[in-house]
Amino acid sequence: MYPYTPQLAARSAGVVRAQICYNSGHVETILLIDGENFKGKIRSVFKDTKKDKPVWHEYDFKGLLDKVLKDIPLDRKVFYFARIKEHDDSKEKSKQLVEEQRQLKTHLEKQGFEVILSGRVRGQMEEGQSGKKVLVFKEKGVDVKIAVDMVSLACDKKVKEIILGSSDSDLQPAIKEVRDRKISCVYLGFEAQPNKGLSFTTSRTLLIRNSEILEFEKTQQTLI
Repeated sequence: MYPYTPQLAARSAGVVRAQICYNSGHVETILLIDGENFKGKIRSVFKDTKKDKPVWHEYDFKGLLDKVLKDIPLDRKVFYFARIKEHDDSKEKSKQLVEEQRQLKTHLEKQGFEVILSGRVRGQMEEGQSGKKVLVFKEKGVDVKIAVDMVSLACDKKVKEIILGSSDSDLQPAIKEVRDRKISCVYLGFEAQPNKGLSFTTSRTLLIRNSEILEFEKTQQTLI
């Protein structure tokens, strides 16, 4: 995981503006979600209740977030994921992960979310519990991209409030930069495992209940 600094944000600003389209003259409320971090919290709730993990391209993210944020009008909703590439030591597993990401991206876009792929998922061999080498996939660079986007939006005065759907403590310096510019930053966490540091750093905290997570296991089909 790369350390965030304001200098990094400044160097990356050109890239950010190429990927985020601003609505000239309109100050926005925007939801930024670290996709894998968010999925991990949801997965933990299903595991703790002895349920199988959700099929991600069927999970009703829109329903969940519409309910939790019903009193906050949102102008934009963005999910961030690292880009998955095939790994020579496990091509079959890599292809499966690539296809799952493609299905999830399509599903989220149909639900009205923007999806930004940044950083990378890299497979590396590590020693498992049995002592044997196992292939582990790790995400790199997503937290930096979110931090850079947060600071860039705040500096350009194109946002009045950021709802941050991540429990990654590495984002605290970016939150401080945003709040120093008089921009509200709301921590969207989970009641099961709230991050106390982010609750302290942000303007306020909203916690998603376990019951709400389980309620939206599958997207509701609309009858026409």
